[in-house]
Amino acid sequence: MADLQRLEDALKQDGGQVEEAGPGDAVDGVPAVAVARPTSADGVGAVLREATAQGLVTVARGAATALDWGAPPERVDLILDTTGLDRLVEHGAGDLVVVAEAGLPVAELSETVRSAAQELVVDLPPERLAGGSTVGGALSTGASGPRRLQRGGIRDLVLGATVVLADGTIASSGGKVVKNVAGYDLAKLLTGAYGTLGVVVRAAFRLHPARPDRAYAVATGPLANVAARAREVVASQLAPAAVEIDRPAGSDVGEVAVLVEGTGSAVGQRAAAVAELLGGRVQAEAPGWWAALPGVPTGSTSRETTYAKATATLVGVAALLAAARDAEQRYGVGVALRGSAGGVLHAVVTGTPGATASAVGHLRGAATEPRDGTVTVLRASREVRAELDAWGPVGGLDLMRAIKQQLDPGRNLAPGRFVGGI
Repeated sequence: MADLQRLEDALKQDGGQVEEAGPGDAVDGVPAVAVARPTSADGVGAVLREATAQGLVTVARGAATALDWGAPPERVDLILDTTGLDRLVEHGAGDLVVVAEAGLPVAELSETVRSAAQELVVDLPPERLAGGSTVGGALSTGASGPRRLQRGGIRDLVLGATVVLADGTIASSGGKVVKNVAGYDLAKLLTGAYGTLGVVVRAAFRLHPARPDRAYAVATGPLANVAARAREVVASQLAPAAVEIDRPAGSDVGEVAVLVEGTGSAVGQRAAAVAELLGGRVQAEAPGWWAALPGVPTGSTSRETTYAKATATLVGVAALLAAARDAEQRYGVGVALRGSAGGVLHAVVTGTPGATASAVGHLRGAATEPRDGTVTVLRASREVRAELDAWGPVGGLDLMRAIKQQLDPGRNLAPGRFVGGI
């Protein structure tokens, strides 16, 4: 049982708070015992040092927009709420660098750098932005969006980070920081690790100059044609900022939308060239589905809904689209796919738990090896989770476990949330 008084004492110098957990303080259905809300890196270190000394399991939480993604933790003794660390530390506009604390909402950070005609090209789903998704949460889940194709995901944009390990050690790596630990690039190592290796308290990011003008080229057609056209655009010299595909559940038809960014009339000329290549049209606004997670098919309210993230090679996207249609016909489920033709898509699978598990397995079969594609279940009911491994086959699992053992030997940080039970 957590000793709340000792946790409170650990935060005295920080000015943070510790309280008993309430009904809403749970991580993917696993209830917590207590919640700590420090306001500084030293406070995070102090409370983690005390929590680990007590043998407590700690899970970091920002705005909780993706707290039910991944696998549920084995247990939750303490939720470490990072929203008290919400400061913009530095905006080096001349260097195209921004440094922010983990609890700062991404939308707020973006608004600040926008005033200097710059942007952090993360493209979080609108649902998460509206929910206040934080810098730490975006890093923890390895966020990316449509413009990942040209600019990379958040892992490619993070220059350095200050993190707190399970024993309270404050460590830093990468740009804008000076102290390194164990030779790791901690910023990239913790990106997408779901809080199982350490708690990010501050991060530095590379910014890009905002491109004022944009246009979209859009086309619809049979799934195989859409995938082939999208692949041609990606491989072309037209430098698309994003190439997205939307395939509604139950449909043999998909839509491809290409974003062209830049300055002046060249944008319209390039968009027209893309539209000709697609056999489509140019429009000023993005399609309504752009950047959003796929929705649940109409009439599916009585069935389980499971969210997943699928990766594929550029040529493997067509096989993934075909596998989605085949899974629907075999197992009586609905499978909606939406995302980058470069190979990172989100899926919604709607059906009974057993059928959903079979459909996810079928989607995983579209890639012969983990390096060619993966399907990770992000959000699902306990019934669906009981039928399958949320992460599926992965490469390098022994190395991942060795890193977990080195950074968190007592398994005090979110055990079970990450791949292989890490």
